[in-house]
Amino acid sequence: MPLTVRPATLADAPSICALLNALDIEEIGRADTELHTVETDLAHPEVDLAQDSWLVHEDGDLVAYGIIWSDSGDGDIGVDHYVLPGRPDAAVPVLERIEARAAAKAAAAGVERAVLHLNLNVRPTLDTALLGARGWRTVRRHHVMTRPLSEADRVPEPPAGVRLRDCTADADHRIAHALVEETFAEHFDHHPRTYEQWLADLGPRDRSLMWIAGVEGEGDMAVLLTRDDKESMGWIGNLGVRKQARGRGLGSHLLRHAFGTYAARGRDTVGLAVDTQNESRALSLYEAHGMSPLYAIDTWELVLTVAPASARVS
Repeated sequence: MPLTVRPATLADAPSICALLNALDIEEIGRADTELHTVETDLAHPEVDLAQDSWLVHEDGDLVAYGIIWSDSGDGDIGVDHYVLPGRPDAAVPVLERIEARAAAKAAAAGVERAVLHLNLNVRPTLDTALLGARGWRTVRRHHVMTRPLSEADRVPEPPAGVRLRDCTADADHRIAHALVEETFAEHFDHHPRTYEQWLADLGPRDRSLMWIAGVEGEGDMAVLLTRDDKESMGWIGNLGVRKQARGRGLGSHLLRHAFGTYAARGRDTVGLAVDTQNESRALSLYEAHGMSPLYAIDTWELVLTVAPASARVS
């Protein structure tokens, strides 16, 4: 049957989720994609589904999906691309459209290049030879790490002079955003986000599972963002400590706070993703607290040179 390509709509979220879970099973041995995550991506205010998303069907069955978004106004483009194994005929049309749309977005922004980043399992269903042939290359590796939880994991008492508070108050949620922006500013592929943009990125979250660590006489020094909406495990999204407060055990305390909190909620596993070249040596911290790699993700990069719209001759 011939392949058809069309934009995604919000109504496609269930079929996209089913495709991603089928690929999860191929790559990591279990389904790990939640419907609400797909819905958040499709409904993101910075994504124009008509131009920024693609579904490839064969005889009514979804075989490939792609979506892009602007990480900044400077030509930095985030990419998701999923395809059933052994289907280069479905993968290539999506790649072609992704690259063309990314170049157009960069040109419209008045910049001379588009930098695309695509995260893939180290053993993906997508044939990476297709990426290499088109100029993509790996630039970073992340580990998804997990740790088993038990009744022995209890919420620890904070160190002397340290007080944790959750982010249910709007003012504290804004402080959490500011702390994330500061503590992750030097991390790979971090792009500044306004509070409103950050909210759109997060999607609906339980703010009682986000904490700020204040230090007596110094103010707010660390932030921990977690989520309990994944079926497979509790999830740590961000753990950041301001530079002047590093090396004092705040990161360790927040990590153990997450372990205790999720054990008390009946979870048997907690997980997170970490850049293996993280500037703050986060990988060592997580390993020291009993977390171990579950699987790895490579970031693939493509740099496209484009002619800014302002430079074109009419």
